[in-house]
Amino acid sequence: MSGNFSRRRLLATSAGLALGATAAVSASAGSAAAQSEGRGQGQGASGGRVREETRSLEELYAAAVAEGGKLVLYQGGDVDSQAAGVRNAWASAFPDVELTVVVDYSKYHDVRVDHQLETGTLAADVVQLQTLQDFTRWKKQGHLLNYKPAGFSEVYNGFKDPDGAWTSLMVFAFSFLYDVQGAGTNAPRTPQDLVDPRWRNAIASAYPHDDDAVLYLFSLYQRAHGWEWVEAFAAQQPQFARGTHTPSAAVLDKQKVIGVGGSGNPASTSTVLKWVAPDRAPFMAWGQRAAILGRAANPAAAKLYMNWQLSEARQMTSFNGWSVREDVVPNAALKPVWQFENAHIDGFPRFMEDRAGIERLKQTFALYFGEVKGDSSAGWPGLRPGR
Repeated sequence: MSGNFSRRRLLATSAGLALGATAAVSASAGSAAAQSEGRGQGQGASGGRVREETRSLEELYAAAVAEGGKLVLYQGGDVDSQAAGVRNAWASAFPDVELTVVVDYSKYHDVRVDHQLETGTLAADVVQLQTLQDFTRWKKQGHLLNYKPAGFSEVYNGFKDPDGAWTSLMVFAFSFLYDVQGAGTNAPRTPQDLVDPRWRNAIASAYPHDDDAVLYLFSLYQRAHGWEWVEAFAAQQPQFARGTHTPSAAVLDKQKVIGVGGSGNPASTSTVLKWVAPDRAPFMAWGQRAAILGRAANPAAAKLYMNWQLSEARQMTSFNGWSVREDVVPNAALKPVWQFENAHIDGFPRFMEDRAGIERLKQTFALYFGEVKGDSSAGWPGLRPGR
């Protein structure tokens, strides 16, 4: 599959379980203690200004090796192969620190972390998820380490917590794509084009009621064109599947001409697939948040990871031409994602906070498209993977 159009090849809602007062105090104390380690660190979660990291990657690497040389990352995604890129790049850069990446749907990772925190069995050091609402909740509960990696000051303001509780490390965007040859000269340009009768039985889509980012994309389409558009889309007999990698996979395998609800590169010159970032019609984008858990077993390695991913070198390798940093431009032909008003980067975080509204919307889309069917494409990693 082309590296431009699928998170599987590119890399690559749940309510929290509230801890008791004793656990919250313990988490805050652990977070503050961890934050006091290392040059360039400020005060802990209890208050005060956290300074941006000043140590080099080499110094951070040495600290991670001395700590024990291990790191566990919980990464939101659809299939394990989406972590191949980060695993290989990490192993090349930091061979003496073993990286374990567990890929699963973010909506399972977040409750997995909640359960580990509640039962004192925390396995993850870093969480990197699409469930943006969890980061604001975990911060309030005192579960996150306030930490500002080098380059934090250059990160777009909407992509970071002012206290350093979390930082977005990469940009994702969802829209629709099509087979260049199969679509021909009448290729779809806007969501409204997707309900043209000529595309009946020619569309693959991720379930909007299985993935909140796809749900938000479909909600934008519905707001723009009404429930009539949703009904017309259902009449197209789209092929739904679990996992946001599936639309591009179906198109690349020549099963369908159009894929809806997946990521891609708007500046790609591929003659095979075209991922559409409309000029005016809606699509959606967000900064994928990452944070170090306050009770992480390997905080030094976690800091190394955050600094490495936010470094200019790593940001320049962005698969879609967008960086979270204002001073890094991976593709000069592409303006920063926050300059696309129709990408709704501020709307998605607000959307994710309204869990009751999301549940109603999921069930409404189920009325149009049917219940979600099929096993999780990520498999079932269990309660404490990486431990």
